[in-house]
Amino acid sequence: MADSRDEPLVLGIETSCDETGVGVVRGTTLLADAVASSVDEHARFGGVVPEVASRAHLEAMVPTIDRALKEAGVSARDLDGIAVTAGPGLAGALLVGVSAAKAYAYALGKPLYGVNHLASHICVDQLEHGALPEPTMALLVSGGHSSLLLSTDITSDVRPLGATIDDAAGEAFDKIARVLNLGFPGGPVIDRYAREGDPNAIAFPRGLTGPRDAAYDFSFSGLKTAVARWIEAKRAAGEEVPVRDVSASFQEAVVDVLTRKAVRACKDEGVDHLMIGGGVAANSRLRALAQERCEAAGIRLRVPRPKLCTDNGAMVAALGAEMVARNRAASDWDLSADSSLPVTDPHVPGLGHGRTHAHDHAHEAGKENLYS
Repeated sequence: MADSRDEPLVLGIETSCDETGVGVVRGTTLLADAVASSVDEHARFGGVVPEVASRAHLEAMVPTIDRALKEAGVSARDLDGIAVTAGPGLAGALLVGVSAAKAYAYALGKPLYGVNHLASHICVDQLEHGALPEPTMALLVSGGHSSLLLSTDITSDVRPLGATIDDAAGEAFDKIARVLNLGFPGGPVIDRYAREGDPNAIAFPRGLTGPRDAAYDFSFSGLKTAVARWIEAKRAAGEEVPVRDVSASFQEAVVDVLTRKAVRACKDEGVDHLMIGGGVAANSRLRALAQERCEAAGIRLRVPRPKLCTDNGAMVAALGAEMVARNRAASDWDLSADSSLPVTDPHVPGLGHGRTHAHDHAHEAGKENLYS
């Protein structure tokens, strides 16, 4: 058996939104997952403020990296590479992470890997359930994304089958929570209230589920509007809004569509595995209904534990380790953040130089090891 120490040791940095995440992974083994969240700073605004997020990342970056290395019990000099989310995400927030990763990689003389946020959400499942089957169908649901993706190679081939055409699922949760005066973020609190409500109490619409609608695309804007108007009508009539039933009925409408389309995509593509990731994957009803429908369809469901579903550095490190293991090209030093980086680009390699150039460049930079 190969020594686990022969597997690539990679540090990953994630700053696409409001979480400063730093993870350390050896192969497919998670050694550390440190997170500094600025969610409380955004709560009073009812949503993420990009400038606030960027400043929070700047303040948290070095302490979070130090904490992750200490938790992993490794030295920065032991690393085989530095991975960082290059996109998609908030431009300013991404730039903080990319700049930090470049600085550490240059100072340490280590290769740099700019990776895709969405592909990282898929790859993180390897840390819990082992190597990803090829192909894998992935349903990613978060505050910024609702996507169905087919991956035959997580480092080089991820194909989008469908995506939201308006509000993402997590965004709809936040907006309905705001209408119900439940606070921010909306996902966890609606999930909690929904457990005590009746999911069949109110017949809210299921977007894009007609016979002529796009089979794998999602739309939650109409649902959000329908729920908001229902609540407004109750209040206008002087009636009490049944928060628990509204939460349960709204949540059921969302997860019904998500799971129905995901299982259909698996059947249509002949894929017998479904992976669910992203922050909304922590939702208890989504997990339960997905399990029920996958079992009925003979599909194996893979969902990471909730902490690995939300944005974190471990997922970035996991994809970075896979890049090293498969000898993928490292990124050049002119790597930049791309707020709309397509998922078809799981990573951003050097332009025309390849891995050898990047490693040589890193080696030259690290001859005297600038990191102390």
